[in-house]
Amino acid sequence: MAVMSVIKLSESYRNKRVDPDFYKPEYLVVESTLIKKPNKRLLKQSKKINCGPFGSTLMCETYITEGIPIIRPFNLIDMKIEGEIVYIPKEDIAKKGLKLFDSGDICFSRVGDVKFGIIYGFKDSVTISPNIIAVKLHKGQLNPYFLIAFLNTKYGYKQLERGLKVVAQPTVNTADIGKIIVPQFDNGFQKIIEKIILNAFNLYDQSKSLYPQAETLLLEELGLKDFKPKYDLSYIANLSDAFGVHRVDAEYFQPAYEKIIQKVSKKIQLRKLKEIFDFRRGVFIPTDYYTEEKTDRPYIRIKELSGKIGIDENKVIFINAEYPEDIDNKLLENDLVIAIIGDTIGKVNRITKELSGGFCSNNTGRLRIKEQWRSKILTEYAELIFQSLFIQSQIERKKAQTGQPKISDLEIKNILIPVLPDKTQQKIASLVQQSHEARKKAKELLGEAKRKVEEAIEKDK
Repeated sequence: MAVMSVIKLSESYRNKRVDPDFYKPEYLVVESTLIKKPNKRLLKQSKKINCGPFGSTLMCETYITEGIPIIRPFNLIDMKIEGEIVYIPKEDIAKKGLKLFDSGDICFSRVGDVKFGIIYGFKDSVTISPNIIAVKLHKGQLNPYFLIAFLNTKYGYKQLERGLKVVAQPTVNTADIGKIIVPQFDNGFQKIIEKIILNAFNLYDQSKSLYPQAETLLLEELGLKDFKPKYDLSYIANLSDAFGVHRVDAEYFQPAYEKIIQKVSKKIQLRKLKEIFDFRRGVFIPTDYYTEEKTDRPYIRIKELSGKIGIDENKVIFINAEYPEDIDNKLLENDLVIAIIGDTIGKVNRITKELSGGFCSNNTGRLRIKEQWRSKILTEYAELIFQSLFIQSQIERKKAQTGQPKISDLEIKNILIPVLPDKTQQKIASLVQQSHEARKKAKELLGEAKRKVEEAIEKDK
C-alpha cells in the first residue's frame, strides 16, 4: 500500500523544496516529535559552520606524513575519525586560507552517504578537505559528545538524510546542517552520554594498539620486521620464465617480490593457497533483492571491507527472502572475503558470527579453510597473514591491469601461505581476538549511547 503525505503549499515555499522525497512520512514524524520537545536549531548553538575549501585540488598535491591532519569523508567512522590520515604542511594553512578545528568539533560529509564524526584524539588542530563541513559549538551550551550520539539516532540521521540534494551525487550544505533540530536535555544527562562515548573511544584506542602488536609479532616471526626490499629500476627476466607463468608485463618480474618470498622461505614452511583454502568467487545479486531491513542475509561488497578494523557493518546491505536459497555461496563464520577486482584489490576481512549466512559480491572472493587444515590454521592468524606484506606483495605482483586491476583464480590459488607453529599462531590470534573484542565492546557502548538518547526523546511522547 502506498503511503502519502499531504502538505500545505505554504510549507513547500518555506522549505524551498517541492520534491516529494523531502516530505516522506518518516521525516515528518521525526520533525513533529522533536518540535514538541524543548529544542534549538544547531545554528543557534554553533560558533561557526564551515565547509572545506571548494575546488582546492592543490591540497591533494601536498599530502605528507606529518604536519596538519586533514579530515576526509572516509575518515568518518563510528562517530569518530578513523582510518588513514594524511597531512598538509603548516605553512599551507595560511597560504590556502584553510580553517582549523579542534577536539570536540563535529565533521559532516558534504557529499555521498550521510556520515559524521567528532574530532577526538588529536594533539593539535586539524583542517578539513573540500568534501567536509565542520561545526564548532559554543562552549557550555551543547555537549559535543551528546550531539554526536543524537546525530546517530534516527532523529538526527533522518534530518541529515532529508536535507540531501541529489544532483550528480547526494549533497548537503551548511544551511541544512544549521537547520538540524537538536533536543535540549540537562547537562547531567548529556554528561552521562559523554562518559559512555569516551569509554567506547578508549576501547577503540585499546583495539588500535593491540592489532599492531599482532602485526609486529607476525613480521618478526616471518623475518620481515624492518625488512625493506629494494625495488630495482631495471632488471632482466628470462623469456622462458615469461612463458612459464604466461606473463610478459615487467612489473611481474620485479626482483623485490622474489626477495620477500626468499626471505620468508628460509625459515618458514610455505604452502600454496589451494592446499589450505577453498576459493570461490562471489555472486552478483541485483538491487531488486536489496532491502533496508536487517535480514539474516547480509551482502558483503568491496566497500564494506575495511581491512584492519573489520567489516564496516554500518555499510552492509541485506538481501530479502525473495532471493533464491543458495547454499553453495552462503558465507560461514570465519570465512575470509577478499577483494579481487578494483583499486582496493587484496583487501580482506573475516566473517564474524553476526555476518554469517549471507553472500559476498562478484567483485570479491570467499576463502574457506579446508577441513583437514582447520586444526593447523587459526582463522585470526589467517586474516592477519592475508593483510600482511608477505601476501599483499604477492597480490600486487600477480594482479593484472586491464580496465581495472584484477587477479585470476589461478593466481589466487598459487599464492604462498606461511604456516607458523601452533604456539606462535595462538599468540598472534590472541592479540587479534583481544583487538576485535575491544572494538566490539566499543560499538556496543556507542549503541547504548544512541538508545539512551532515543529513549529520552521518546519519553512521554
